Amino acid sequence: MVIRQRAQEIERKILSSYATLSSQTKGRQRPEVECDLRTPFQRDRDRIIHCKSFRRLKHKTQVFLSPEGDHYRTRLTHTLEVSQIARTIANALLLNGDLTEAISLGHDLGHTPFGHAGERALQRIVPGGFHHNQQSVRVVEKLAGDGKGLNLTFEVRDGILCHTGAQQAATQEGQVVRLADRIAYLNHDIEDAIRAGVLNDADLPPDVVAVLGNTKSARISSLILSVVENSQDGAIQMDPKRKQAFDHLHKFMYEKVYYNPVAKGEEDKVPALIETLYEHFHSFDHLPSDMQRIAEEEGIDRAVTDYIAGMTDHFAVAMFENLFVPKSWKI
Repeated sequence: MVIRQRAQEIERKILSSYATLSSQTKGRQRPEVECDLRTPFQRDRDRIIHCKSFRRLKHKTQVFLSPEGDHYRTRLTHTLEVSQIARTIANALLLNGDLTEAISLGHDLGHTPFGHAGERALQRIVPGGFHHNQQSVRVVEKLAGDGKGLNLTFEVRDGILCHTGAQQAATQEGQVVRLADRIAYLNHDIEDAIRAGVLNDADLPPDVVAVLGNTKSARISSLILSVVENSQDGAIQMDPKRKQAFDHLHKFMYEKVYYNPVAKGEEDKVPALIETLYEHFHSFDHLPSDMQRIAEEEGIDRAVTDYIAGMTDHFAVAMFENLFVPKSWKI
């Protein structure tokens, strides 16, 4: 018995009847020889970690654009926190931790530069709109791996697609990631907002603090425990009291942070930057060679969208300055 088969046998013995067994995956888009060491979901996790799109997340905005300080979240640190929370829940529910981790690590690979401000800018100008979850799937199916995609399993791709939006994930693990994403960003965004002086601890709604706790750790632990204690018969859910407090916290953060003119003042500049880059690269000759191939196969709008969505904040700003900001004459 090879090591992978031993791991899959352990899955069959210890995981819940609601868990997704790696030995029963619906498979990949292109058939592959199985790895002797790793299960299919472990292999997917490793492919995501080693791809260029994952590394670029370290220079993509979470909430605050290019913050001055080492301790603010980026899209990468957000992803790692989602993975930790999701895996904690999955392990407690005896779900497949490897599948949960792979979905978590891949869920934001297609996110734009400048966070949701960049996403909204592309939504307005891209024919047919733009959604980062769909772009994340496109990254793993088409763009990563030098244009070959990562050839991930159906379950990982489905979980990435369904981590947001109306569609529910086909697996329990995907549903856990969807909830863990929200738990992570609400709580770490509170911490970043307090560090930035946008919020004080005393600003948090008293009814939320009374139910969930007055520290990040307490709130996350309370929410995780609620999910673990109340997810029976295949339904991933919280108890009504803590869900109501969680929803109130979500509303509070939109009112006080996500739409705060001080915290988000620089975001007013994002649409013009994105639109200007989009217009510039809409000329075929301005695209890099790999994007030109996409333009030939799928159209110029698709290629420009892929190119801009893949940019980091730093790269997009540098590109804009190089193209449109006059430089000093050097003698």
